[in-house]
Amino acid sequence: MAWNATLSLDYTLQAGKTVAHFRHDGPLRILQSLYPEGDAVCHNVLVHPPGGLVGGDTLDIAVTAAAGSHGLITTPGATRFYRSAGETALQRTRIRLEAGARAEWLPMEALCYSGCLAENHLALDLAPGAELMGWDVTALGLPSANQPFERGSFCQHIELPGVWLERARIRADDLLLMNSPLGLAGQRCIATLFFTAGSKLERQRRQLALDLARQVLEAHPLSAAAGATSPDAQVVVVRVLAPLVEPAMVLLKQVWKVWRQHFWGKDAPSPRIWSA
Repeated sequence: MAWNATLSLDYTLQAGKTVAHFRHDGPLRILQSLYPEGDAVCHNVLVHPPGGLVGGDTLDIAVTAAAGSHGLITTPGATRFYRSAGETALQRTRIRLEAGARAEWLPMEALCYSGCLAENHLALDLAPGAELMGWDVTALGLPSANQPFERGSFCQHIELPGVWLERARIRADDLLLMNSPLGLAGQRCIATLFFTAGSKLERQRRQLALDLARQVLEAHPLSAAAGATSPDAQVVVVRVLAPLVEPAMVLLKQVWKVWRQHFWGKDAPSPRIWSA
């Protein structure tokens, strides 16, 4: 039996405080709102109690942020896509920001078990003046548990319509893609950090973001398999290939902290759940 769930999370600014309201149907929850940075930024943890998706499961997540609000969303652990008997497991997230709103989409990694048929979609809708920082980290198989990704497929889709589209369909049996130096080069973790805006970023602001990210990358052991680019004036992206999740996640967090200070003048206290 498929487990389907929906969740709507709405941020509003009330007397200088970002307030979160949510509605859900099925096994998706938001834990209490936390304010480690003061009232302006609301931190929330999104929880999926079953702990993973199998073929036929669908998670629909919708986030909206009203003008002036700032929400940060993370998860307590990995999203697991388990082996499928033939149906697709789908997670679909839509984030819509009004003018002047900010959001951070910082879930833990997606783990693709061998035999899964999985899709992970993220669609962004940003009004002029809105800004969003987020990441997507995917592990193919569980190398540290000696469970390689030998069967199945995974589709990753990240889109800011009309501006930026990242879409990849990875099949375990596509050995050229999995192992070629022009593909994943034998790496099994794919990580992307992105800053997106609802209007074009000033050239100097965008270039400095690239320079800061590249300084972090050059000092990291994964530097040879990481890069920072700006495919459009509204987007700055860092991409990383790694053998395991942990070093890739450490690198993304380092750039996230630098970018948060650069773009928003804010320090980056790690959500408490990351150290739990």
